[in-house]
Amino acid sequence: MTEPPPEQPQPQPLRLHPRREPFEHGLIPLQKLIFTDATQTLTSIRDKLLQSPNTHNRINSAIVAETLQIAPDHARLVIDTIASVLYSDSDPLVVAKPDEVDAVGVNVYDLVMFLYVQSYKRLLVKGGHKDSVAVADVWPSTSAFDGFLSALTPLQLVRSNSRRSMPSQSDEEAHQLSYLQKHIGNIISLLADSVEGEGEESLVITMEKFEHLAFLIYFGEKGLEKTPLSQNAPFFANSDSSMPAVPVPASQVHDWILQNISNALDRISERAAAKENGQSQSSPDQDVLMTDVSPNFKASTSGKGPSFIEGISKQSYVKQAHELKGSFVKVVNCHESVIYVLAPLKYATVYGCSDATIVLGAVGKAVRIEHCERVHVIVAAKRICIANCRECIFFLGVNQQPLIVGDNHKLQVAPYNTFYPQLEEHMKQVGIDVAPNRWAEPIALGLVDPHDNLSHPAGVSDCQTESAHHLDPDQFTNFLIPNWLEGQASGPTKDNPFPLPDVYLSSQRRNENNLVEVKQILKEAPLEDSKKKELSSALHVYFKDWLYASGNIRQLYCLQGE
Repeated sequence: MTEPPPEQPQPQPLRLHPRREPFEHGLIPLQKLIFTDATQTLTSIRDKLLQSPNTHNRINSAIVAETLQIAPDHARLVIDTIASVLYSDSDPLVVAKPDEVDAVGVNVYDLVMFLYVQSYKRLLVKGGHKDSVAVADVWPSTSAFDGFLSALTPLQLVRSNSRRSMPSQSDEEAHQLSYLQKHIGNIISLLADSVEGEGEESLVITMEKFEHLAFLIYFGEKGLEKTPLSQNAPFFANSDSSMPAVPVPASQVHDWILQNISNALDRISERAAAKENGQSQSSPDQDVLMTDVSPNFKASTSGKGPSFIEGISKQSYVKQAHELKGSFVKVVNCHESVIYVLAPLKYATVYGCSDATIVLGAVGKAVRIEHCERVHVIVAAKRICIANCRECIFFLGVNQQPLIVGDNHKLQVAPYNTFYPQLEEHMKQVGIDVAPNRWAEPIALGLVDPHDNLSHPAGVSDCQTESAHHLDPDQFTNFLIPNWLEGQASGPTKDNPFPLPDVYLSSQRRNENNLVEVKQILKEAPLEDSKKKELSSALHVYFKDWLYASGNIRQLYCLQGE
């Protein structure tokens, strides 16, 4: 008698997750994009857009501006933002060159998904900062709006070296899921078509339009390749590619997604309960809190979610491409340090840092810098958003205008000023072009972010934020990235790939010539040995004073252990 074959293990069901991209990088603080009666207004906008001149339901920025009654540059900002958070890297809008964007256009249904999610309110930071002395030391109250806008400033973050003072990934995911749970019915109705019939059964959704829900949700494990949304839906999964799938009732889609959202929220609650009870639970999408692992643990590089670089203080820290398993990086609560992330990335966030220099390699989708003070950021990126920062300088190689939002003070922008051997390779991988570099064209929006879930005094919402000024060319210097590892992989980049504007190039050459002249004067000075020693000592003292006064002392932290 033959033994029955061993049972094959059943594959784990794919889990629903919210896409973090539209919630973290796809919100624009423009009041005209936020509707109190979203479904009714967006239904009208959708119908108007579909009736306008379009090709395959794609529209250009002029139609967006006219329909939404916003300025042309804001319409282009909307389209560029959608391109940075789209779910398909092969979408024509994603691969279009800057001068091709209007010819390609944005899909009407992707635009409607984007507009609906503008009603989202971010999760508030929990609790306050207990150390009033540390608070006063880091964030002086110089803004007239500090009393209203301080809830999300570095006050609650700096000196704590802990992600506990900001929402965890699990908390944010639960918040996003709860938002979708509340609104998914309205969202589905905006994708549905009416057919003959009565009640809910008169609305059906096609497979093509169902795929646009991938703007907000996906099935699978975090950080892994995502399959088309319809392949995970039982009512579309077995459709023949040669024959259009039969539309299904919108109510059936609604019930199925609601059930999956409910299951996802239950999993998050179970993990949180297990953690509170001290149970160790391994989960593919469980957060790794640095402070839970070791006081010296500095980075979480799980391929299932963002890589966190956190709590670095008074030292230099480097991450290269082979050390990062994902394409999302978050630099959080780093102070008086130099952070190097020399890798091709899709998204990067810098949050709650102070007195630091942060070098991000090549970021192909979007960078967000938030609640930072006295930070220098050097980055080559497709686009960058700067929110609620003070006394920061941004050295940029960016293909789109830098976006300035929130309560900002004394910001400066400058052209890109560094390189490393693999820079151009990384830029090519993620789709960043050397030109145009629009570092000098910041666009400033509202002082108040309507997505921050805070109450604000009357009239403040109409104020425009303080924009960024151009760095004085005489203050511009190149930044040298050290060769960190012996045998470091070589690359083609031997110099800054972004051409410097003439005024900065002239200033740089003038400073170099001055340095040569001073060296020659000192070398030829007719001084006795004792005077030469006095001069050398004086130069060392002034140089040390300059290191501390300029903040460049942080660049020597890498030598501490050598």
